[in-house]
Amino acid sequence: MASSKPYVILSAAMSIDGKIATRTGKSGLSSGSDLTRVHKVRGSVDAILVGKNTVSVDNPSLTVRRVKGRNPIRLILDPRATISHGSKIVKTSKTIPTIIVVSEMASSRKALLLAKKGLQVIRCGKVGIDLKKLLSILAKQGIKKILVEGGGTTNWYFLKERLVDEILVTVTPYIVGGKESVSLVEGHGFDDISYSFKLKQVKRIGNEIVLRYVL
Repeated sequence: MASSKPYVILSAAMSIDGKIATRTGKSGLSSGSDLTRVHKVRGSVDAILVGKNTVSVDNPSLTVRRVKGRNPIRLILDPRATISHGSKIVKTSKTIPTIIVVSEMASSRKALLLAKKGLQVIRCGKVGIDLKKLLSILAKQGIKKILVEGGGTTNWYFLKERLVDEILVTVTPYIVGGKESVSLVEGHGFDDISYSFKLKQVKRIGNEIVLRYVL
């Protein structure tokens, strides 16, 4: 019997003080060795997911390049369908399967333009994205494992809804600091300390440590 939702892995690289980007948006924390590890993980999942802000700031390709492997389906959360048509994601959407998830607030015109660019458009949620409903839709499409690569706000919404099954975090040897820097998990935050994961693996890669937690 098929699962009602895909297995969700939250993946990130953070500084010693828990930041994933500086106040100016710079986020190149991982070493080359860790990026190779990340690309291996990407090659093992069915889809990779980020929020629209990550696309705007980093303009990523979200592909497997450092190792041999297939590119996962790319999932972009973009409630109002405002992703730049000049982004690498949109420009390569006809060769790499890409799904953009919008809410009912997105105009039909914008959604149609993205569809013409080669993206599959899924409407899911009235104002924001209904993540539980989205994961159910994706499971029906045969997507069994998703890698969530943030940023901090996207991480929060997945954790808030208790949709994360595994966390892979690389602790890098940097200090970022600052109230305006992006933390691993942003959002409102939980009121108490009760939501926990079990540490399953600790791996050292040079001057970095990769932590693997599961529910």
